[in-house]
Amino acid sequence: MLSASQNKVEIQKLKAPGEFLTWNDTQKMKYTWCVVCEVMRLSPPAHGGFREAMADFSYADFTIPKGWKVFWSVHSTHKNPKYFRDPEKFDPSRFERNGIEPYSFVPFGGGPRMCPGKEYARLAILVFMHNVVTQFRWEKVIQDEKIIYMSIPMPACGLPITLHPHKN
Repeated sequence: MLSASQNKVEIQKLKAPGEFLTWNDTQKMKYTWCVVCEVMRLSPPAHGGFREAMADFSYADFTIPKGWKVFWSVHSTHKNPKYFRDPEKFDPSRFERNGIEPYSFVPFGGGPRMCPGKEYARLAILVFMHNVVTQFRWEKVIQDEKIIYMSIPMPACGLPITLHPHKN
């Protein structure tokens, strides 16, 4: 499979300067989407949600009564070594395989409550990434910025960057 930069180069070779991406172009950006999925696995756009127990049930030796609100956490599966080997490692290639366990990767939710904008988000992310990578060279303003952990990992100073147009 091509790397994200190889995807960019392959697509760029087929485009005239300033020519927009087509739907077919975005469908070829398979490794780029693997990178996006790995980013969302490590830092999901939503951290979970509440559900109401429709009946009494037991889980891990706990009884959850009907009517209780239960919070499900995306991290409980996204960082579970049962589903993702070496879960703290950034490894986009894990999404190249077709063997991701159902409901173990849920950045857009799952089942009947899956985000209806998932495919639009996919398209917007791929087009955004393509344009940032092909049109800019970027550098961190604060080279040794620390990562702080609140409810999600965040750069301590917001990760300011400077964008420089590529020279053609």
